[in-house]
Amino acid sequence: MAELKETESGRRAVMLCCDFEDSEETKAFTEELRLLMESCDLEVVCDMHVRRKNPDPGYYIGPGNAEQLFSVVSEYEADCVVIGTELTPTQQRNIEDAARVKVIDRTRLILDIFAKRARSNEGKVQTELATLKYMLPRLGGGKGKDMDRIGSGSAGVAARGAGETKLEVDRKRIRRRIGELTKEIESISRHRDVQNKVRKSMSIPRASLVGYTSAGKSTLMNLLTGAEAETNPRLFETLDPMTRRAETKDGSVFMLSDTVGFLRDLPHRLIAAFKATLSEAAEADFLIHVVDASSPHIDYRIDSVDKVLEELGAGDKPTITVFNKCDGVRDQSHLRALVADTPDSCYMSALTGEGAEYLYDLITETIDGLGKTFEGVIPFGDAKLADMIHTGGRVLSSSYEADGIHIEAVLPPDLYGRVKRFSVK
Repeated sequence: MAELKETESGRRAVMLCCDFEDSEETKAFTEELRLLMESCDLEVVCDMHVRRKNPDPGYYIGPGNAEQLFSVVSEYEADCVVIGTELTPTQQRNIEDAARVKVIDRTRLILDIFAKRARSNEGKVQTELATLKYMLPRLGGGKGKDMDRIGSGSAGVAARGAGETKLEVDRKRIRRRIGELTKEIESISRHRDVQNKVRKSMSIPRASLVGYTSAGKSTLMNLLTGAEAETNPRLFETLDPMTRRAETKDGSVFMLSDTVGFLRDLPHRLIAAFKATLSEAAEADFLIHVVDASSPHIDYRIDSVDKVLEELGAGDKPTITVFNKCDGVRDQSHLRALVADTPDSCYMSALTGEGAEYLYDLITETIDGLGKTFEGVIPFGDAKLADMIHTGGRVLSSSYEADGIHIEAVLPPDLYGRVKRFSVK
């Protein structure tokens, strides 16, 4: 059934959702698709829901629903249709032929948002690569294809129509550009590997912020590091990774990285394109999973993040769960129940700082769990090692004695290995 929505401005779009058996999952997925459309300045004039056990190979929603879609588009004078799944080129072309308007699938919608949000060269390169890989199999299809195919037999390019020749030229150009971007991504990855080696040599624990998009990761980044990352409730506000030095209240130093927000069933082509960025999570010593506690779909979002982390090979990392936006939750008993049921968790407001002391305690405990306790005497001639202990570890006590610098500290494994010869234990 279609439900009419009032609009004020912008392109008019029919939102077509493919429902799940689980009504809560359907509701969460529909809400997410609406937010994605709003991020692309699309006005939802009509909701249309379709339930199918198996996608139709030709139309996904089936030819009957495709015909009904044309009636809905005509009735509400829509400019386009947005479908909440990734379509094959054939499915997209057939639905466009039936609806007679542009059809945008979920992957293209996300790619358009990424293109708007990317600011750094790395983000732009990753987004362009993903977009071109999406577009390549779709060249020459869909609404508006009016190329001349006369002479498309075996007589060669010279005998082919201008339209088909242009199509082949476009394909070659896109393949060439994909090759260039792939090499650039490889260069970015190598540069990131060098940066990671430098960070490892500093023997400072590394943490990575992960979470569903709009959970408040950038706000928490600003709170913990004093960074001035842009914060906005829009989806995918942060695409470009940021790493800053952070310190707990008792002196534990760590490097903190922000990452792109996750989504349910984040398209594989996006995970592949943003592998270099998302590798921050895989390379981290521990994760801080930020959850929007005010969302009615907490379980759905936590499960979505867990699935992406598993795909990145970071599913078994030590993880602190932060139930953020506690100031937006009316039922405080619900927050306490979430923390009680979730190991290594706390609730807080990254915006106001309420409850931050609990997060600092968890970070200190996690860093201590990663490290080893060192108790020894550093000779005055090796004072640089003492400086490294103060910088990269949590010093419990320190004093200058006649035989050297007496230090007791909790150290990361790499740093402990460099100073353990001076241990008195």
